Amino acid sequence: MKDITQLTEGWSLRHGDALLDARVPGCVHTDLLAAGVIPDPFIGLNEKEVAWVGRQEWTYTTRLAHDSAHERTDLVFDGLDTAAHITLDGEPVGTTRNMHRRYRFDVTGRTGELQVRFASAYDEAAAVRAVTGERPNVYPEPSQYIRKMACSFGWDWGPTVVTAGIWRPVRLEHWSTARIADVRPLVTVDGGTGRVEVRLDLERTARGEGRPLTVRARVTGTGAETETETEAAEAEAVATGDGAVLRLEVPDARLWWPRGYGEQPLYDLEVTLADDDGPLDAWQRRIGFRTVELDRSADEHGTGFTFVVNGVRVFARGVNWIPDDVLPSRITPERYRTRLTQAAEANIDLVRVWGGGIYEDDAFYDACDELGLMVWQDFLFACSAYPEEQPLRGEVDAEARDNVVRLMPHPSLVLWNGNNENLWGFRDWEWEPALAGDSWGEGYYLGLLPRIVAELDPTRPYAAGSPWSGSWDHHPNDPAHGTHHSWEVWNRQDYAEYRASVPRFVAEFGWQAPPALATLRRALPGERLAPDSPGMLHHQKAEDGNGKLNRGVARHFPLPEDDFDRWHYLTQIVQARAVAAGIEHWRAHWPVCAGTVVWQLNDCWPVSSWAAIDGDGHLKPLYHELRRVYADRLLTLLPDAEGPTLAVVNQSAEPWRAAVTLRRLAADGTALHRTTVDVAVEPRSVVRLPVPADAAPAAGSAKEFLVADADGLRAVHFPVPDKDFAYLRPRFDVAVEPVPGQEDRVDVVVSAHTLVRDLLLQADRLGTTATADRGPQTLLPGEQTRIRVSGCGAPEVTDVRSALFCVDVM
Repeated sequence: MKDITQLTEGWSLRHGDALLDARVPGCVHTDLLAAGVIPDPFIGLNEKEVAWVGRQEWTYTTRLAHDSAHERTDLVFDGLDTAAHITLDGEPVGTTRNMHRRYRFDVTGRTGELQVRFASAYDEAAAVRAVTGERPNVYPEPSQYIRKMACSFGWDWGPTVVTAGIWRPVRLEHWSTARIADVRPLVTVDGGTGRVEVRLDLERTARGEGRPLTVRARVTGTGAETETETEAAEAEAVATGDGAVLRLEVPDARLWWPRGYGEQPLYDLEVTLADDDGPLDAWQRRIGFRTVELDRSADEHGTGFTFVVNGVRVFARGVNWIPDDVLPSRITPERYRTRLTQAAEANIDLVRVWGGGIYEDDAFYDACDELGLMVWQDFLFACSAYPEEQPLRGEVDAEARDNVVRLMPHPSLVLWNGNNENLWGFRDWEWEPALAGDSWGEGYYLGLLPRIVAELDPTRPYAAGSPWSGSWDHHPNDPAHGTHHSWEVWNRQDYAEYRASVPRFVAEFGWQAPPALATLRRALPGERLAPDSPGMLHHQKAEDGNGKLNRGVARHFPLPEDDFDRWHYLTQIVQARAVAAGIEHWRAHWPVCAGTVVWQLNDCWPVSSWAAIDGDGHLKPLYHELRRVYADRLLTLLPDAEGPTLAVVNQSAEPWRAAVTLRRLAADGTALHRTTVDVAVEPRSVVRLPVPADAAPAAGSAKEFLVADADGLRAVHFPVPDKDFAYLRPRFDVAVEPVPGQEDRVDVVVSAHTLVRDLLLQADRLGTTATADRGPQTLLPGEQTRIRVSGCGAPEVTDVRSALFCVDVM
């Protein structure tokens, strides 16, 4: 049987004349941080102080010794970042130039000093650019010339921290006769029968050439109702060449569903390889039985883009995912699990892995499999024109094949996507004249990549890019055709403009806000915080980001002067309102609009950004709004020229019979009109009704507003911006009550005497690890709310009051 030796110990990193202890997997920055050579690039302006690291050459060394009796020993790297020259005892082993691939080198019988020397990513990119010529890029960095995590060169939410190192595991594999090189399980469902076509590639030693080998595949499943493992199917074949195909059938296979649509049963698929002398190798993964299609058919509204899972059409409640750390070797399986569990708890059912990052670790996809989170996987191209000549073309081919094969067992993976914004960029960002006929990536997105997916993973759909209208017959970002990125609103308009159109699928849109105050205090120690303080500006990477934040606030509120806490609260509230406005509108227009993918779920460092979860893991108000607007049942009031519209959205599998109470109220909370509307909403459906005229506030009224309530859900409609509404000074009482049996939890009880709009408890002001169980909420006079707070002991009422904010325009 194959033996494996993990190479995690005994590594050193050469720094000048010194050798520093190195952690593998890891990267140069983490080793330099551990040795105290560089400051934390996340703190203050330190990003500038560590820029030199990315422009240096770095060498890792260890002693390699082994005395295996096997015929063959391979040195296997799961990830090298990026351009590396590998030697063993001074003799070449191999070279690499791709962070996103796995590498295997034959080192049979060889021992001595193993060196992995990394060139500067900038030097490698310059060498490639000298061969291919210039290509346009949104950012002034050379990410398009090197197969490396593009956002390590900086983005409009990320720092420029250009990494190098052995960022994924490295090991020795000792084997004889033959090994399993690759396994491609093609999983389908036919009626109630699950089918698995297992395609194997084998590698043989000279002694193993032509030798008959036995290949067995076995599927076992664990029922959701019991913990008893039952054998589902088994197949066996004899292989005399370099491959084999086995077919298995699983009667009455239990289907994997996205969260909210059913359960996520997973089956174990085990493949073993043996000869007459015994076992040689084994491979095991979990699979799930489900069908996935992408309905891109034309209709009276344009060209659709609707996920269909197990025959059920799905409105995708999505978020975009970026690397959770700009130093990705620090992302642990536990961190993946935490972040993705947060996504599931916010009623998200789709995560798009964005094309400027990485193909994530298997732990990411394992968690998505278990949590029912559909994965939209970009191939790694973003916001740049990419040369299609060598040496890049061969790397792109090998990288795509490697990752399609690695990731295809995961049932959560529902879409391969060719790129992020490059087809759009070619048409709209003045690339076409600058290129003057040079290659720019179209051959990848419309040629190479779809061919690879069709060859290796024909069970899944492929899209050429996001945004993409399906062909050059329409503008790449045409909202009526395919996927659409909505950035004009954030860049230039009020968030109310989200309601001006109904795209077929909104694959990107978002609004910025600063991170939690605790995050800012940690990242900017000693700084007097202000929107334009040096640290705040450095941790704001978007073009005119603060200007857009301020304009977004000023459209609705008086812009605070010299009151950072108020500015901080209002920018976070506007972010939450903006994203909610878009989602509520687009969900109300299902099935014409078939999904929203918010930019973005997470951050890779402490920064003002579009994220719902900041770089320290604190939940911004947006996170809580996502949980509300992505819930199976949603109640919303949509402004319209003829008066507000009531939209009742039911994405659950059960009918919803709702008695919706509509109240027209004066600014002081006095009831002016009350009526009840009975609404019947079928499963996976939406009902839109005009609000009765006598229940609707007058257009432009600054003294009346509308409230809709049903089954614990609430929606509000104010005819004018907050700054123009006749709010009373908000008054409320606060009490702190212990939670019996839970020493580190309290209930903050707020009792309103007036209208209290967008009441928010910023729990991190009570303790850096404190959390609250809810975000912004609107209370009417006489109403009370309980906010469960964890992680701050028993705070004083005065401290709680200082952490409570609400709309106050007096």
